[in-house]
Amino acid sequence: MNLHKYYAMVENCISQIGVDPIKCRDKKVGQWNLKKGSASVWIDVFIIKEHGYFQCMAPVSAIPKTKTLAFYQEVLEINNNLYGVGMTKFNNGIYIKTIRELEGIEEREILAQMNRIGSYADEYDNFFKEKYFADDNTPGSDPKKV
Repeated sequence: MNLHKYYAMVENCISQIGVDPIKCRDKKVGQWNLKKGSASVWIDVFIIKEHGYFQCMAPVSAIPKTKTLAFYQEVLEINNNLYGVGMTKFNNGIYIKTIRELEGIEEREILAQMNRIGSYADEYDNFFKEKYFADDNTPGSDPKKV
């Protein structure tokens, strides 16, 4: 499967939101990193077992050392109200993520998912930080830094 068509679609969408896609390229081909407010947004186009995928995700919060049950319950309740994306636990963090097959994908869907992931992550990273980490002495609510 030739992914160059999909790389171009992603870069066109990044341009549409007013960001230079070349500056967002990661060292690995098929990956881009950008910011939406305080949130980092990661975009990947890749192949697994001859199937191509588009993935967009953003780190939202580390897992708090206290009030963990309340935290997970709130994550699940918020997850129920999200559109077209979901919160997921990976390692020591909560991420907002969407993934779908490349076949039949259109630029408007890529753009919508990038905007949705970025907006939700920008909203909830601050929410969780203030609610679950305000009195905590951990390094912060960013799962990449914990």
